[in-house]
Amino acid sequence: MKLSAPKNITWWIAVVIGVLGILGQFVSIPFVSDSAFWFEAVAFVLLALATYLKDL
Repeated sequence: MKLSAPKNITWWIAVVIGVLGILGQFVSIPFVSDSAFWFEAVAFVLLALATYLKDL
């Protein structure tokens, strides 16, 4: 299996989603706080897929 670095935009989107998830754990953000775990999970899965797939 050959892994590749994710594109810059994909990495930044995952970082923003992950930071929203972390902030949602500590600060009350209307939609994010209820789903903070899922925001963090989606960010991680996005980074994992971007590393596994070539053009993501």
